[in-house]
Amino acid sequence: MERMYFEIPGIARKEDAIAFIRELREYRSDINGTGGLDRFTDAYEEWLIKLQQDYERIPDGDRVPARTYFLVRETDRRIIGMINIRLCLNERLSRYGGHMGYSIRPTERGKGYNKINLYLGLKVCDAHGIGSVFMDADLANPPSWKTMEALGGVRIREYYDDVYAHCTVVDYNIDVRKALEEHPEFEDRICPDYIRGQNGAFRGDT
Repeated sequence: MERMYFEIPGIARKEDAIAFIRELREYRSDINGTGGLDRFTDAYEEWLIKLQQDYERIPDGDRVPARTYFLVRETDRRIIGMINIRLCLNERLSRYGGHMGYSIRPTERGKGYNKINLYLGLKVCDAHGIGSVFMDADLANPPSWKTMEALGGVRIREYYDDVYAHCTVVDYNIDVRKALEEHPEFEDRICPDYIRGQNGAFRGDT
């Protein structure tokens, strides 16, 4: 059984990360959960600086602290997906955007990887004391909101957003502890040291 882990982006992943964005563009896929990497493919080192600034950010009306990770497959160390986790919400994100954005590279979709991506994201949220996660998705993107439902997401609203998405959006809440407790099967799909840096592995991320 393949196992996955989160990796904190570092310089050694430059070419792999750019290839991930290139694949999303090639398949004309939406780019979500990349921490803005698609805007830094010609300035990867600046993106790494931005990620550290994002993590250390003091929340305000425009931005909040966040963590961005690569979802990596243990067997071949390939970047399978990405996720951006906001560690708190401001007024705008409480209405649109929520705690997380994520994506799986097109050639690896349909294999259940995004459920692992979200499960790991919930473990990070739990480590940061986030008890309830708010997420949203386009109604026309069932793989995204079905992933939320698979981890206990409860649909709380469906509406047409004419400000940000310009489409019908569905909102979900996920009880973090309940989701983790009710889905222990995902523990077999993740590495014991489920968050890794460039110079080794460590557990947790607080």
